[in-house]
Amino acid sequence: MLNISLNSVGRYIDRTRYTSLNHVESRASGRVLLRLLLIFSGLFVVCLFLPWTQHIRATGTVTTLQPNQRPQMVETVIGGQIANWHVREGAFVEAGDTILRLTETKDQYFDTSLLDRTRSQVLAKEMSVQSYQSKIGALGDQMSALRESGRLRTEQARNKLRQAELTVASDSMDLEATRLNTQVAEQQYRRMEELYDQGLKSLTDLENRRVVYQEAQAKLISAENQLLASRNDVINAQVELNAIQAKLRDDLAKASSDMFTARSGQFDAEAGVAKLESEFSNYERRTDLYIVRAPQAGYVTEIMAAGIGETVSPGQQVVTIVPANYDLAVEIYVRPIDLPLLDSGQTVNIQFDGWPSIVFSGWPGTSYGTYRGTVVAIDRVINASGQYRVMVAPDATDEDWPDALRAGAGATALVLLKDVPIWYELWRKINGFPPDRYVSNADTAPAAPPKIKVPK
Repeated sequence: MLNISLNSVGRYIDRTRYTSLNHVESRASGRVLLRLLLIFSGLFVVCLFLPWTQHIRATGTVTTLQPNQRPQMVETVIGGQIANWHVREGAFVEAGDTILRLTETKDQYFDTSLLDRTRSQVLAKEMSVQSYQSKIGALGDQMSALRESGRLRTEQARNKLRQAELTVASDSMDLEATRLNTQVAEQQYRRMEELYDQGLKSLTDLENRRVVYQEAQAKLISAENQLLASRNDVINAQVELNAIQAKLRDDLAKASSDMFTARSGQFDAEAGVAKLESEFSNYERRTDLYIVRAPQAGYVTEIMAAGIGETVSPGQQVVTIVPANYDLAVEIYVRPIDLPLLDSGQTVNIQFDGWPSIVFSGWPGTSYGTYRGTVVAIDRVINASGQYRVMVAPDATDEDWPDALRAGAGATALVLLKDVPIWYELWRKINGFPPDRYVSNADTAPAAPPKIKVPK
């Protein structure tokens, strides 16, 4: 009992009747409390030197390691009207299997013989190209014939000009001879006239010499006329030669112009052929796009455009396919303050939503229901929520992740850092210091000296 009052009642109590009271009052409770304090203090000091694993806690979701293994939206490349479906939700499809078939909704593609008609246009344009090629070949032959004919006619005209020039030379010499003969006849006539005046010659001789002189003058005039005619023939030959060359140039220019026109038509026809072939390929490709096929093997999880006769626009999502084979990974989000503590190859303990687990943060070896992973990628840019994304893949040396795990499930991750004593961790927490960066043996190896580029 507590002796609080000054009026003690202890003398009125018969302690022989209360054995429990005697036992309590006789026990040394102070010594027991001291022993307990000493024991707990010793245990606390011992616990301070136990190892503690520093860690970073982060949350995230289950995803796939490869981008082509994530859920894929199947879109329509062209617009159209749904004719019929070939799959249902939950169905397994192989790559290339038909998902749905569309019908045309644009009037420019309503023609059922569009491909045949376009192919006929292509063939017609190709025949036009061949016709232009034949015309170009014929014009080339014509130009060759014109050149050959012009060469022969030019050679003939040059020969004729040469003959005229030689005729001029011959007539010039005849004129000189005739001029000498005329001078001689004149001198003889003058002497005969003097002799007649002296009475030494008869009148008949004088008249004969006069006739000879007049004939010589007539021959001189005829020779001059012949020389002028020959010179006129030279001029005519030159004019004819120039006319032949001018006509040859005109004919060649006209044939060349026709050839260029034919080549221009050929180029236009070839451009038309290329355009029609492109249209034919587009029509043929569009015909294939009426069938929407699965891009890869997987399961149809969601159909977004249901119903027969519903119109879909180009690029509209119609179904979602989850690949059948995929490699799981976890994407976690860490704060910028924790980013310098992360590096590729670090170990991560992961707790998946739906799988019971008991987690001891500082002793990952004693945790139950957790799975181990390895950091494989760290984003170089921060996201809209102010965190960095870290990709974690399964650890090949540890237990496999659950088979029933699906993409999109939640996950909580503990990124394991350095092992420190508990007293150090408490001291760090009290002072608000960040965790220690874990440095592997590879990181502690001396770095190679930097290479210095020496200018030439």
